[in-house]
Amino acid sequence: MARRRRSNRRSNRGRFAFLYRLLTFVVICGAIVAALALFFKVETIEVEGNERYTAEEVVAASGIGVGDNLFLMDKYEVAARIHGNLNYVETVQIKRDLPSTLHITVTECSAMVAIEQEEVAWLISGTGKIVDTVTIDGGKSYAQVTGLTLLQPQIGKSIQADGDNDRACQTLLGLLERLHSKDMLADVQAIHLEDASHVTLRYLDRFNVVIPWDADMDYKLNYLLAVVEKLEDNEHGTINMTQDRKVNFIPD
Repeated sequence: MARRRRSNRRSNRGRFAFLYRLLTFVVICGAIVAALALFFKVETIEVEGNERYTAEEVVAASGIGVGDNLFLMDKYEVAARIHGNLNYVETVQIKRDLPSTLHITVTECSAMVAIEQEEVAWLISGTGKIVDTVTIDGGKSYAQVTGLTLLQPQIGKSIQADGDNDRACQTLLGLLERLHSKDMLADVQAIHLEDASHVTLRYLDRFNVVIPWDADMDYKLNYLLAVVEKLEDNEHGTINMTQDRKVNFIPD
């Protein structure tokens, strides 16, 4: 009987020790959170990479102000607000510099191509983001994309298409990304997606470049650069890249 009572006392002491450690942990965590909330306040917001937008516009879009808690803010939510509110912002990086400075670095994009639809021209960046709308006439100064109908286009959102146009949409997104990464997009006057067998680019306002839908676009564009480099500046025509590892140049 005495042995059982001693066992019960040891069990009770174990439970109390566990509860004590748990309570201590909770108190310490609460003290840390309280300290972070009390001391790490935003005093300075620095903005870099902006040209189209002022620093004040970027800060306003972030929803962050002086006095907000620096440590407890959700930087991903802040970045999403800036990206969503400023159409020409492509990427956002948020960095905390404790104890009181917030760094915001943005990368701005440019409208590179236009898709005419619903009596306006939707302006698209090199990453496929819809950044603005202009009149049909205003859209003529951008590279024209034909053969694609957008699904519920919205400024600030990436382009989308329904099932019938999804292939063309995905091909365009991939092509824009690769042209953008190679600094070739500014030399493109049109992207035609109507043909079921190939995509046609109007390039350097001298060449119609024919590329199969399912081609390795990265390889084809590198090949295109190499071919154009060997042609004379006064040459015009069609560059047919529909055959694997072979290019046919047909002068006008």
